[in-house]
Amino acid sequence: PIKSKIESIVKGAYGGAGATYSAQAEARIAQYEKDPAINQLPICMSKTQYSLSDDPAKLGAPSGFSVHVKDIYVSAGAGFLVASLGTINFIPGLPVKPAYYKIDLDFSTHPPRVVGLS
Repeated sequence: PIKSKIESIVKGAYGGAGATYSAQAEARIAQYEKDPAINQLPICMSKTQYSLSDDPAKLGAPSGFSVHVKDIYVSAGAGFLVASLGTINFIPGLPVKPAYYKIDLDFSTHPPRVVGLS
C-alpha cells in the first residue's frame, strides 16, 4: 500500500516516527490504491532540503518527528508517486513549446537586434 511505502521511508530512511495526511492526500491515496498501474509505483518524497523532516526549522537529521503529507500526485513520465510534505511549492513545468522558440536574432540590421522579447 502507498501509506506503507511512505511510512517505510519516513521511519527507515529519515528516522521519523510516522506520517499524517491531509484530507486531500487521503482522497488521492484512496483513488490511486484502486488503480494497479499506479499503486505499484515507487514513492518520491518532496520536502525541504534543510532537514530529513518536513520542517525547515528542524535542521539536519532530527529524530522522532512526524511528517505531514499535504498532497500526492502521479509523475507518470518519471514513473513514481510524489508525496508533497509540509509547505513545499512546485514550480510549473515548461509548456509543450516554450517561449524561447519565439526569440531570434534579426541580422538584417547592424548591429543585429533581438526579436521576440517583450
